[in-house]
Amino acid sequence: MKTYKTAITTGDKKGIGKELTLKALEALKPNREDILIIGEKLDIDYDFIEIKEENNGKFCFEALKKACLLAKDKKIKSLVTSPVSKLELHKAGYYFNGQTEVIESLLGKDDKSAQMLFIADNLKVMLLTRHLALKNIKLTVDDVIIRSNVLNNFLCKKYKIKSPKIALCALNPHCGEEGILGREEIEILKPACEILNKKGINISQPQSADALFAKIGSQYINKENLSYDAIIACYHDQGLCPMKALAFNKAVNTTIGLDIIRTSPSSGTAYDIAGKNLADPTSMIEALKLALKLADKD
Repeated sequence: MKTYKTAITTGDKKGIGKELTLKALEALKPNREDILIIGEKLDIDYDFIEIKEENNGKFCFEALKKACLLAKDKKIKSLVTSPVSKLELHKAGYYFNGQTEVIESLLGKDDKSAQMLFIADNLKVMLLTRHLALKNIKLTVDDVIIRSNVLNNFLCKKYKIKSPKIALCALNPHCGEEGILGREEIEILKPACEILNKKGINISQPQSADALFAKIGSQYINKENLSYDAIIACYHDQGLCPMKALAFNKAVNTTIGLDIIRTSPSSGTAYDIAGKNLADPTSMIEALKLALKLADKD
């Protein structure tokens, strides 16, 4: 079997994944030799691996599993995943909180852990925690160090930035107000930043997320150079509310920290418009474009 630059999974059978895949390929017209499609068979002239499984959740899992096996065998250099329903995975007995977690379980090893990074042009936002209830968010110094290292290494390797400037969001409003609104900044975030700085990683002290995103958002909208190469948010909505408000159609969910880059559109399964040819492919186009770009930067 030859090696492909990118494999695309068609996603949830009941969702818009097939439509997004077809529209993205039609828009970009990538070299057919570079693309492998995994999932449902499409009426299109690209290589494909058909997953013959009736159960929707199991179908979604098996497509991801096949892609990860190919990645382990170095038959694909990157992966683009169409949207999948977490509920469908759970109903089929796969108790993951998302595709990132599925891929991490299949490809993670030793010190390799998947991190969720959203990219829209020069705006990059990574999440310290992913799909968790707010009450369950518990940060540690090691968490911050390990995940910041993954982000720094990615920016150095894939974007050739010698010393990336990284901004860290505080967990609490107003950076905890010296402990009045929470002590995570004092006991976890600041000590982690000090250790990272001593290791030569250019990460800021924790900053109030509202002020930080107001500044970066203004720069992004006005197409100015951003003050930071990437921002680390402490939890899902802290990072994704501003990211999607600023660049919903362009934002690409990117999994970093594993031996393969995975990208995905920011949209969900959108059952309500599936099969109606109404899905906006912009984010899927960006996801495929980014996967092909990063596949060339080993």
